[in-house]
Amino acid sequence: MSEHDPRGALVLFSGGQDSTACLAWALQRYARVETIGFDYGQRHRIELDCRPHIREALARDFPQWAPRLADDHLLDLGLLGQISDTALTDARAIEMQANGLPNTFVPGRNLLFLSFAAAVAYRRNLGVLVGGMCETDYSGYPDCRDNTIKAMQVALSLGLACPLTIETPLMWQTKAQTWALADALGGEALIGITVEHTHTCYLGERRRRHDWGYGCGSCPACELRREGFEAWRATGARARHASSSQAST
Repeated sequence: MSEHDPRGALVLFSGGQDSTACLAWALQRYARVETIGFDYGQRHRIELDCRPHIREALARDFPQWAPRLADDHLLDLGLLGQISDTALTDARAIEMQANGLPNTFVPGRNLLFLSFAAAVAYRRNLGVLVGGMCETDYSGYPDCRDNTIKAMQVALSLGLACPLTIETPLMWQTKAQTWALADALGGEALIGITVEHTHTCYLGERRRRHDWGYGCGSCPACELRREGFEAWRATGARARHASSSQAST
């Protein structure tokens, strides 16, 4: 097999805010970017329906990225949903468990995602995986932690007998900083795509639209997204006010 092109990336793309920011980040950096999503029987499966709309909007509004946005892959991981007993795969109340983790934690989810993504990346001659894992504003999921991702990078590189890099541009970012990243990458156009087309709500609610996007407004994912949006908007307003004040003196 030919050596991997380090400029080729495969983005773990769910259709959510974080993975959309990561997709934009990758499109800025790599000449060829493919995307991969997973259908594992998630309660908020509507996120998968958002994926093609986001890709279309990115190609339309950012013509410089369009030639770089390559194939999309959607894998059926229904078995994961069958063996899971969580609030992310079953209709039940979201609550904390005795082990300190929320019952939205799907054991092994990101480990499987990365393993399958690595297999696809190997076949597609892509040397970089990009994921939206984060251990700053997150729910405590152990498979989102930096040490886990670093260990997976080593294991996958050894198991495939070729170098594979896992990039996590949001690992140390708050949700406010994720909004700021989208703003820096694509300005109002990317913020608009994020608000209108991405899906984060654990309950799959897309009938209620807020300033920050669609969702129930009360699940942990919605709360993080809303709080991040409000903090980013307040910080941006202060920065603009300071800039205008300096200009007037």
